[in-house]
Amino acid sequence: TFSLAETFSFSLAVVQLRVSKIKADNLGRAQKLVKEAAGQGAKVVVLPECFNSPYGTGFFAEYAEKIPGESTRVLSEAARDCGVYLVGGSIPEKDGEKLYNTCSVFGPDGKLLVKHRKIHLFDIDVPGKIRFQESETLSPGNSLSMFETPFCKVGVGVCYDIRFAELAHIYAKKGCQLLVYPGAFNMTTGPAHWELLQRGRAVDNQVYVATASPARDESASYVAWGHSSVVNPWGEVIVKAGPEESVVYADIDLQYLADVRQQIPITTQRRNDLYSVNSVQEG
Repeated sequence: TFSLAETFSFSLAVVQLRVSKIKADNLGRAQKLVKEAAGQGAKVVVLPECFNSPYGTGFFAEYAEKIPGESTRVLSEAARDCGVYLVGGSIPEKDGEKLYNTCSVFGPDGKLLVKHRKIHLFDIDVPGKIRFQESETLSPGNSLSMFETPFCKVGVGVCYDIRFAELAHIYAKKGCQLLVYPGAFNMTTGPAHWELLQRGRAVDNQVYVATASPARDESASYVAWGHSSVVNPWGEVIVKAGPEESVVYADIDLQYLADVRQQIPITTQRRNDLYSVNSVQEG
């Protein structure tokens, strides 16, 4: 039951969770902060990448779960109890012999709406700075993931997926007005590209972009940059967390989005006779 005025605008909360090595603590705190966000009027809540486990190839197998499993049950209950759309960050998912980095999204009735397995695996090597190879333990997902809310359609990516402009473009083309990327950029790529990529995806597609990072833990083997953010369709950062655990809120104004698209009508000015980006496999 949503009023007409509400469907043009809604509150989004991004939870920048402090992630420890104790899974039960991570789940408990995530539950508490989702409840806090709902109490502040949030209708959509986003958790960070790898929120139930430390981030690292050495941890994925140990913390991995089937879906449904312990962590997704907690997410489902939290979504239902709070009456929110919950983008469950991501968890290491075990399916047969394979492991995936998976984001599960739950509706206000607690039902699983979509399961996004990270499409692009984080395999990078910046000499003297950072080397990380997700593909040593994880398999890539093979489908695009979108879900409907009474407010707008939402596209989902996980962390490294944000670097691929094609994915965001296809989501926008398919009617998504909000893109959510749970992610854990590090102390090298974070300051360089985190905000730039979010603003790029937002302004390229005239959509809202929300990112949820774990809070920064200097003692972890992989140190997350933090600074979870929401960017508007004009490319402005409208809210940004610091490095510590916090919940940040943004008003997603779909009338504003429509106005931006009217003022700079790139959607109708595309030269589809010259170029196009298409999805080969539907989610």
